[in-house]
This record gives sequence, C-alpha cells and structure tokens, in this order.
Amino acid sequence: MQSRERPARTARAKRQASPPPASVPARDDPSLFLNRELSLLAFQRRVLEEALDESTPLLERVKFLAIVGSNMDEFFMVRVAGLKQQVAAGVLELSPDGLNPAEQLVVVRREAAAVLAEAHLCWREMLRPALTEAGILIHDYKGLGKRQKTNLRRYFDQVVFPVLTPLALDPGRPFPHVSNLSLNLAILVKGADGEQRFARLKVPDTLPRLVPIKPASGKVRRDDAAHKEQHFVWLEQVIAANLGALFPGMKVVETHPFRVIRNADLDIQELDAGDLLETIEEGVRRRRFGTVVRLTVSSSMPKTLREILIDNLEVDRRDVARVEGPMGLSALMGLTSIPRRALKDKPFVPVVSAMLDRRSPDFDIFSIIRDGDVLLHHPFDSFEPVVDFLFAAARDPDVLAIKMTLYRVGRNSPVVQALLEANERHKQVAVLVELKARFDEEPNIEWAKALESRGVHVVYGLLGLKTHSKTTLVVRREGKTIRRYCHLATGNYNVLTAQLYTDLGLFTCEEAVGADVTDLFNYLTGYSAKTAYRKLVVAPINMRERLESLIAREIEHQRRKRGGRIIFKINALVDPPIIRKLYEASQAGVKVDLLVRGMCSLRPGLAGISENITVTSIVGRFLEHSRIYWFANGGEEEVYLGSADLMPRNINRRVEVLFPVESEPLVRHIRDVILATYLADNVKARRMRPDGTYLRRQPKAREAAVDAQARLIAVRGSETT
Repeated sequence: MQSRERPARTARAKRQASPPPASVPARDDPSLFLNRELSLLAFQRRVLEEALDESTPLLERVKFLAIVGSNMDEFFMVRVAGLKQQVAAGVLELSPDGLNPAEQLVVVRREAAAVLAEAHLCWREMLRPALTEAGILIHDYKGLGKRQKTNLRRYFDQVVFPVLTPLALDPGRPFPHVSNLSLNLAILVKGADGEQRFARLKVPDTLPRLVPIKPASGKVRRDDAAHKEQHFVWLEQVIAANLGALFPGMKVVETHPFRVIRNADLDIQELDAGDLLETIEEGVRRRRFGTVVRLTVSSSMPKTLREILIDNLEVDRRDVARVEGPMGLSALMGLTSIPRRALKDKPFVPVVSAMLDRRSPDFDIFSIIRDGDVLLHHPFDSFEPVVDFLFAAARDPDVLAIKMTLYRVGRNSPVVQALLEANERHKQVAVLVELKARFDEEPNIEWAKALESRGVHVVYGLLGLKTHSKTTLVVRREGKTIRRYCHLATGNYNVLTAQLYTDLGLFTCEEAVGADVTDLFNYLTGYSAKTAYRKLVVAPINMRERLESLIAREIEHQRRKRGGRIIFKINALVDPPIIRKLYEASQAGVKVDLLVRGMCSLRPGLAGISENITVTSIVGRFLEHSRIYWFANGGEEEVYLGSADLMPRNINRRVEVLFPVESEPLVRHIRDVILATYLADNVKARRMRPDGTYLRRQPKAREAAVDAQARLIAVRGSETT
C-alpha cells in the first residue's frame, strides 16, 4: 500500500496551505517559510510511509517503524527540549515562519503525538498481524500456555532476576532517578498491614527486549523450506508476571510500564571548559539526568499512579502520553536480525573496481590517484578502498604524515587501527576528533583517549565551532618532491554507515586542493587567520559568500539567455538567506531542482515566487546523505560535493568543506548518472507541494518505474541471491 502524507493538523499549517495573496510578498515574508520542526516531523511521516508500504519487504517495514521510533525519541530529546528551554527562558524571538517558541511548542506537541499515534496503529493493525501470518509471533504473556510460562519462569529465575533492582518510595527512600530512554515498571504492592506502597523497577536494557520462546505445542511448524516459526514475548511482561519473587511477603496489586525521555542536548560552555575532553565526558553523564520532556505510560495505568510519576518526575502534564502496545518502538529493530531473507531486501555486494582491488598484483593506490581523480559512490561502491588507502599510507615508507578529521567513526574501527599503525611506523599522525558529535560523544572520547595514549597528536577542534568536514591528507615523499594525496567526502569515516548511507568520496592529488587541505588542517590544529582558499569552500570562512555568489551567477546567466540551472542534493534546507536567494533565482527564471531528504523550509511552486523550484524527498533502502551542489554555469558546469547542508548551524557555526569535482568524466557521471537518476525517481520520491505536504510520485501511464537506489545498485552493485 502506498500512502499519501496528509497535511499537518495545525492552524499554522492551514494558514500555510492557503493560496498566496494576489500581490507577491517580500522574500522575507513569514508566509514564504515552512516551520522547520513541522518539516522535520513531515520527514518522519515519509519514513513511516515505508513501514506502511506493502510493496516493501516485511522486515524492512519493521526496520522503518523502528527508525521512526528512534527518530522521534531524538526529536523529543533535542528539538522539543530546545523549545521548552526557550519558553522557560522567556525567549520571544520569532522563527522565519513567524512563530515564537511557545507557539511552536503547541503545534509541535500536537503533530508529534499524531505521528506516534499513527506509528503505533501501524504496529497493531498492520505489522504485527503481517508478522504473525509470516510465522513471527509476538505474544502477550497472559495468552501463553502453562508450559511456556513455566519455561519463562525458569528464564526469569536464572537470567533476569539477578539483574533486577526494585527501588521503593517512602520517607526514608526518595523517588529514584529514572534515566533517559529507560523502560520501567510502576508497581503497587500491599503489605500485611494492608497499606499500599509504590516501587519502581527498571527493565534491564542489557537483556533482549523480545524474549524468544517455544510454541505452546512444543512442535515447530516450518514456515518455508528454510525457516521455522519464531515466537517472542516482551521482557517487561515476563518481569511483571513474576514480580512476587522481588517482593516476598507482599502482594503485588498492579504493575504498569512507563518510559521517560529527557533533555539530551549537551550544552557545552567552552569558554569555561579548561579541558574539553573532561567537559564532554561530564556532559554525557549529565545527559541521563536532564529534565523530563516526555513521559509515556500504558493506557491502563490508573490516575493515582500517573500522578505519582508526574509529581516526582516534575513533568508537564502536556508531555504525558498514554499508549497501547510496546513502548519505545525502536526496540522493534531487534526483529530485523531474524534470518528471513525472503522478508528482507535482496542483499548486494558493493563494487570494488578492478583498478582499486588491493588483491591485484600491481595494486598501487598512489599511482592510481596520480593517474586521475577517483570518485566513489557509497554504498554502491565499496568503502574498502578508503580503508586500503589509509593502511597503504600507514605502511608506505615514503609517507611522512597523515592528517584526518573524525566525526562519527563508530566502534571497532579499521580507520583508527590504520592511524595507530601509522603512528607505530613513525609517521606524523594528527587527528581532529570531534567530541561534540551528538550521541557519538562516548565512542569518540574512547578513540581520542586511545589515540593519545599511543602518541598520536589529537586535537578537539576550534572554540565554539563543531568540525563536521570529512577530510584526509597524506603527505608522501616522491624523489625530491613532496606530493599531497587527499580523500574528501560527504560522509563519515565509518565502515558500518558506509553500507547504509549514500555518500560520495573523492581521491585526488591535485596540487591546489592539497595546498588547501594543508591550510585547513593548520586552521584546525594551530593558529591561522586565513580567509581565502584556492579550490575549497570552507565554513564558516567563505561558504555563505561563495554559495550566494554561485546562485547569483546563475541568475546572471539566465538574464543573459544562457539558461540558468541549479541542482542541489542535500539533507536539509532551512537557512533563510539561502532560501531568499533561491527565491530570487526562481523569480529570475532559473530552474532550480532541490533534492532535500529531510527538513525544508522553502515553499516550492508559489506563483511569482518559486514556480521554477521543485523540492523532492527520497526515502528508501539507504539513508540519503550525500550533498551535491551543481551549477550549469552557462554550459561550463561547476559541481561541489561536501559535508555541509544549508542550515545556519552548518554555514555559521561549523567547520564544513565543499570541494570541487573538476574531472570532466566525473562531472558527467554526477550529472547524468547520479543526479539524473534521483530526479527521475517515481517510486521512492515524494514531491513537496506549496503547503509543505508531500505527494508520493508514481509512474505515469506507459512510464517505466524508477527506484533511484535500486537502479544505482544495478549500475554499480551486484545483487546476490
């Protein structure tokens, strides 16, 4: 089933949906901007559509629903928490669409609740029944057979019971801390004196949330030639059914699950931080204790228990949600590990081209790069050559130095292992580890400590700026000269996400680019007031000025009848000055195609303002993460790739890099294969309408269906059976 996203149910959305006035408004008029928070929630709806879509394999639908759950958790932890902080501080500043923080909080609460309600409905009425039909059964404990309950009691006694710690609430024992994202049980017990008492029990996140069980009959029905039925029950139900073991001599009156989401956005005051590493570590610890921004309780929880939680957690009643079914939909991701290939996307093997295959007897990555720039498009192209490049640099006796930025590197990283090996082989290794990468602070702290303990030069970036660029510099001695080899990318040096996100990376040894990357690292690790770069576009130094000048150039080309054209592929577009510049381009007749995966505050298709602009969002198997900035430039097209989205934080408060692609074959490939394929998508693409809602594209009569990611797999990857 292909569902169409409905408009947001808000007064603001209704005002935005009304037709524009007869007179064309000024380009800074609030009516020309969509609210970024509602736009982000609209993206969650597009992800939810994938869970609703019956043409998507069943376990992939479960994955998308789990992603919605995880995304919504982060939305409350960061976006809602931020609005609540602004309201508490008395901030009255208006967003570009004309709402103050209090007004935004009202509409955001309403729309977020609607998204989650539909997500839970999707689970109850679509996915759970479909899983049952496919032989994957999620049981309620009360419906289990006697033998199943006996087996679960044994599991509880041997595995679960030793981990549990009930915490009482009485005059001698205050209300216990409830950590962020934790699932808990609110319990009422009665003693011999007849008095009822409250206790809280955390459901341990160290155990599987979905507990495997045998079928009631003990017999296993074969679901297909290779797989058997699989049965599960929720861990919290197993615990609730066996609470008597935790409260001997007491009667368990009732128990109900609840879940807490806290403000988890770190507020780092760097000017007061003598040691940024220590400050970030403390901030990560504090995240568990942030103010409560959402309390989810079971629909059956009585008012008396709700009041105990509301009072002790100091939560706003408007932030209390009652749900039916599992809490924390992200837990459903555990089902995706079930080995049912028929219920998943067809696996494919990313391509390693013959010239980049390290198994080739004459493989020499440096010689390959000297012969010409190399473009990789992940995950269709394998990430292996990037790792091979780093290990080759580590082991090559002519390599003198390696410099690298690490933003989200992941755990058990071969990238870090290559850097450690390079250090052991006496290369000069300098690494910028961005400690402020949200929700990746802990692994980054671990890597920073590991690198420093081995003698690697580690820095943590610039005061007040988050370093988001993805750059590597290898300095190599070749005869009597020094050559600089660079890898520049749109995505992180993370081998796991390189298989899940679409990203682009460029190998080059072009002299001017190498000189720019050298200057960039001097800016990051030392003192540099450099304001001009030869080829790179660097935020916050010159990115805004350069992007606006490139858009202005297309306007001038259009005015001179040279066909102005712009194509951007980005994750988010919410920067007001850039939006106003794109409106100006549209008004001048420049055709602007925007591929924006997530938030977009620009309204396309408004008469007299943006009728030459299209906005398309593609949500599919892989997370679209690559950023491409393409300009027709009167026939001498210019294209940049990089780490930056069009958001104030990226342009003003981060170190970001856009790098040019100048090889004509690579420029043609980006234009004719990558961008053209995405623009042709009529399966996973959603086209934004002027009111900010999205309509899923569908093939027209006699038009071939184009799933961009599937087509790119066919072009670059090879499916396996």
